[in-house]
Parts: sequence; structure tokens; C-alpha cells
Amino acid sequence: RQLVERKLIPDDVRVQVLVQCREHLIKRTFEAIQGIKKVIVHIYNSTSTLQRDVVFHKDKEEIKQIAVEGTELVKLAVDGAKLLKEIAQETEGNFTFQYSPESFPGTEVDYALEVCTAVQDAWGQATPERPIIFNLPSTVEMNTPNVYGDQIEWMNRHFKDRDSIILSVHPHNDRGTGVAATELALLAGAERVEGTLFGNGERTGNVDILTLAYNMFSQGINPELAIENIRSIAEVYERCTKMQIDPRHPYAGKLVFTAFSG
Repeated sequence: RQLVERKLIPDDVRVQVLVQCREHLIKRTFEAIQGIKKVIVHIYNSTSTLQRDVVFHKDKEEIKQIAVEGTELVKLAVDGAKLLKEIAQETEGNFTFQYSPESFPGTEVDYALEVCTAVQDAWGQATPERPIIFNLPSTVEMNTPNVYGDQIEWMNRHFKDRDSIILSVHPHNDRGTGVAATELALLAGAERVEGTLFGNGERTGNVDILTLAYNMFSQGINPELAIENIRSIAEVYERCTKMQIDPRHPYAGKLVFTAFSG
């Protein structure tokens, strides 16, 4: 709300809010985004075999229903039923819906697809002009990068109405292979990446969006990000986070162009 009320959001920035598939949190989220012109509302619930059993004590059908009910709540809000009708008007067509089956790598791919398809059907508004985002997060990096890439490729080939979907990934770095997993996911059909500056994030961090972007640029692919001045980005990052970038960090570390041998 402070970002909105103090008018700190530039006109060309699309704000994304992340919320669990829980009614009171979704309502609170829609209260928070009033006045934002371009917004992505991103809902999620865990679908993994372990969390279905240990955390939720629910079967597959019950877990799928959590996702569907969350989608229906968002749809009510956007359609203007009792949850803040003005949201749909204020966003002027710049509202995007996103869903994540959390802990995707620990979920059977056919079941992940089943949940996403149920969400797609419940939303019922996705078109090539106004696509839905399906985000397949490596919530905890559990396997080698090629396995994640294979999972993304399978989903990419089996989604219904694929031209009405943006396939997104949200990799973490628990095994130290977040960048590699992301690059393979992009080769496998992913179109969008959620990452952080210098890999900042919980545990061992999210994928480093800068390393990824510079890697793409080195292969002749324009990441379309303003990354020309790495030192300026690093200075702002260190000042705002009060953390130091490792001197051997790719591209940005102070020892990148230093050799002690020979």
C-alpha cells in the first residue's frame, strides 16, 4: 500500500503479488493492489507427494480443489462480484493471473498437469491475447538440472491451449545448479523466469537473474534487461541489502578479472 499511496510504482512496471490459495489472504491481497495499473496476482498451493501427506493430510482430489477454489476467488474479485469491483476497471485489461503448483519437482508431472488444467478451466478467461501464467517452481532444488528440464519439456508439450499460456519457471539454488537448471528449462520451452539480483533469496537463494542474463547475452540472445552497468547494480544491491557480493561471484565479483597463478 505504501508503494501505491506514495506513487512509487513507475508506469511501465508490472507489480506481482504472491498469495496462498486461502480466502482471507486473497481478499487482503486485493485490498492491497487497489490503484495499481498493471498487476499479476500469483496464487499457489503445494502439490508434492510429501506435502500432500505430511503437511495437508489430503488426497490428490482435495489438493486440486484448493487450487480451483483459489482460482474461483480471484475470478470473483476480478469479475467484480463482492470483492472490490473497481480492480477490474482500474487495471484496464492489464490484470494477469498466475498459478504455481508449489514444489513442482516433487510432484508427479501428470498430476501437476491435471491441477494446472483444472485451474485453467476454472479461470476460463485465458486467450492468446490475455494468457494465464503457469509457473513451475523448483521450490527446493531436488535433482540434476536435466531432470528439471525434462519435467518442463513434458509440461510444455502437454498443456491444453498452449498458445493461451505463458510457461514460467522459478528455480532455487539448493544444489548450486539454479542457473544450469534455468537454462535447460528455457531450452525446454519456458518463456519466463522469476529470479533475483545476485541470487538473493531464502536458503541458498533463487536463481541469479544477472548471471542468467549475461550468460544469454554471451550466446547472442538479448535478455532485454538494463544490465549494462554491473557495478552500479551491485552498489545499489549491497547498499539496500546490507550484504556483500562474494568476490568470486560470476560477472560481478571483485576478483572476476584477477588471477593469482602463473
